[in-house]
Amino acid sequence: MSEDTVPLDKLAKVYRKIKLQIDTLTQEYDTQVETLKAQQTEIANAMKEQMQALGVTSVRTDQGTVVLSVKTRYSTADWDSFKKFVMEHDALDLFEKRIAQTNMKQFIEENAGLIPIGLNTDSEYTIVVTRSKNSN
Repeated sequence: MSEDTVPLDKLAKVYRKIKLQIDTLTQEYDTQVETLKAQQTEIANAMKEQMQALGVTSVRTDQGTVVLSVKTRYSTADWDSFKKFVMEHDALDLFEKRIAQTNMKQFIEENAGLIPIGLNTDSEYTIVVTRSKNSN
């Protein structure tokens, strides 16, 4: 190690200190965002109630056009039946295009050499600093 090299102990201490500051700022930010989102939801509910009472789906105001729309989300409580349905109706496009990361890693570990064609992998080293029992 050269004279200019900062000892890992000092680097780890500064790293943890910065992480604590980031965590504190993130918590403050998250709290403020939650408060604002709750206020926004209250206002959206008030607008929705007024528009439903008026029987309209769009209202132009000086501040912008307010649109009442229906947003539908789909989910399943029975994945086995859903997968069977998809296969029976050749409807693979009902799934989103993404790979379950943990499952893919486990599959590769359990099936050495068996890799899907076109699979891209991106690995990088990361640093994790854990707190020791006698650090402050």
